[in-house]
Amino acid sequence: METTWKISGDFMPEISVHAIWLAQDDPKKNTAVLASKRGDMKLHKRINTAPKRGIILEPLCGKVFGPEDHKILISGGSLVGLDCSWAHIEESVQQVMKKTRLIPRMLPLLLAANPVNWGKPGRLTTAEALATVLYLVGEEKQAQQILGAFRWGQRFFELNKEPLEAYAQAKTSAELVDLQFEFFDIERPDDSEDTSR
Repeated sequence: METTWKISGDFMPEISVHAIWLAQDDPKKNTAVLASKRGDMKLHKRINTAPKRGIILEPLCGKVFGPEDHKILISGGSLVGLDCSWAHIEESVQQVMKKTRLIPRMLPLLLAANPVNWGKPGRLTTAEALATVLYLVGEEKQAQQILGAFRWGQRFFELNKEPLEAYAQAKTSAELVDLQFEFFDIERPDDSEDTSR
């Protein structure tokens, strides 16, 4: 049974959340595996069982998840995380993206709260990444639920409170991309590497 809650006078179902698990790390510590055991997301060990319509979080695609993408999820598209080791990110992305038509998006910069990459910009776990997108589309309760299995989960929202709130208020992807430079000391990419398009 799908959980619902009232938003702006309407009842809206939770966004369908999934992860493609490539089994590259310890399942006892893996955030997607643990969140799926709680029923907070559906885990897929095979790419062909993943949803066919929606967004896949893929950190190498070069296009940030922005306000223009919200309607894909709100209109019934699924949110899918690519769960793999950071050490094998390039080959993992290549392997998965050849076999899916999901729309790839990366996240705006945030700090990791997980114990392995604590405080590192962009080194989020799958659960942190999925929670970020849920927060950005206004599904804060579901975002909290995804990270509810982890003792550091609430810390993620505390650590990233200001950027998360600013990103959620952005009106365009270009504005969201620009906001990153207000919160993080990073170099602006050349126009040829514009992540807002």
